[in-house]
Amino acid sequence: MIENWTEFLQPYEQAVAELKVKLRAMRIEFETAGVHTPIEFITGRVKAQQNIIEKSERRHVAMDRLEQDMQDIAGLRIMTQYVKDIYTVVDLLRERQDMVILEERDYVTNAKPSGYQSYHVVIEYPIQTISGEKKLIAEIQIRTMQMNVWATIEHAINYKFDGEIPSDVQDKLEEVATLSMRVDTMFQDIQEEVTMINK
Repeated sequence: MIENWTEFLQPYEQAVAELKVKLRAMRIEFETAGVHTPIEFITGRVKAQQNIIEKSERRHVAMDRLEQDMQDIAGLRIMTQYVKDIYTVVDLLRERQDMVILEERDYVTNAKPSGYQSYHVVIEYPIQTISGEKKLIAEIQIRTMQMNVWATIEHAINYKFDGEIPSDVQDKLEEVATLSMRVDTMFQDIQEEVTMINK
């Protein structure tokens, strides 16, 4: 059992803070170069103690295995304007030397049955502490703003129904997901057309 949650979570807080600074710096580089940035904005959080406990019970993760088996204690989210920007960001992450990618899950090309879309990258990230280097696992989610709106609302609805969303509500969520995908496609088509006109 974890005796001191503040002490346990502090390295994750440090990792999220560092990664937000580093990833936001990429956006600034694109802006400084005067080219389209694939990063619209970045958020990050450390999962709350109660949520960690609930997930560990639901997923049957032993408390002494949290650091190894729970991938999203530290979580970051990168929002993009267009779908193609998601894959640009993924390529940028693959090129970085300050993290190691452990796993990738493409829910953009292969949306979940619920309609959920996002690209998940699980990384190992080293932080420097007074006791030396500590390697943590963190999850980075990359999605368009449209995908994020859908995921945020679906998450809130799922919470209200304790994971048992009525079928008629689920059908509507899937319909909205389809519409959101269409909007994302249309926005990308517009962007490509504008780019061609301005060449």
